[in-house]
Amino acid sequence: MPDYDYEADARRFSTVLEDLGEPDRPKLYMGELVNAFGERGFGALMVFLGLINALPLPPGSTTVLGAPLLLLALQLTFQSDQVWMPKWALKGSMDRSTYRSAVARVLPTIRKFERLSRPRLLFMTSQVAQIAIGIASAALATILILPIWGGNMVPAIVMATFGFGLMQRDGYFIAAGWIGVVGFTVFVWLAWEVIWRVLKWTFDAWSHALPGLS
Repeated sequence: MPDYDYEADARRFSTVLEDLGEPDRPKLYMGELVNAFGERGFGALMVFLGLINALPLPPGSTTVLGAPLLLLALQLTFQSDQVWMPKWALKGSMDRSTYRSAVARVLPTIRKFERLSRPRLLFMTSQVAQIAIGIASAALATILILPIWGGNMVPAIVMATFGFGLMQRDGYFIAAGWIGVVGFTVFVWLAWEVIWRVLKWTFDAWSHALPGLS
């Protein structure tokens, strides 16, 4: 695995994604991604890992792939100057052919969003806003890591949206991310209410039935 020096890169995010699939080396390392995204590290990696986690994956995959997102969210919360990953994470890899296939599916959408986005509502990407995004993303990444069937889609997409907004300094995408957080929170609360009521009804039914059976 080559060494990485986290250089800045002026290419478009979509171009970086495409170029990463071109080398003949069979493996694509996490360290290679971190280095290629350069100064855009936090936002770009949130987009990349968020989109990967949103794909249909084998059971347990999001537990592994969600851990780097949690690490990124915590670093964003504490305002780290650049992305830091432990060596074991930098050595993580995937088949480059698999990467090419996955990127080919999302690249047209990413390019469309790139054409639409521009720096605006900059207060949504301020230092205080980034801390709030980091806290929310840490909570979403924690949910993502939990082995909940179907629980990866919304948190992953919301984190990817936050990441794109940070990378492009586009407050519209940040606002869309917060709408996703609120909507997901309401959904979880309503689901918990339904589950709680069902459990309570079941418990009450058994409590009334058991004395009659004795």
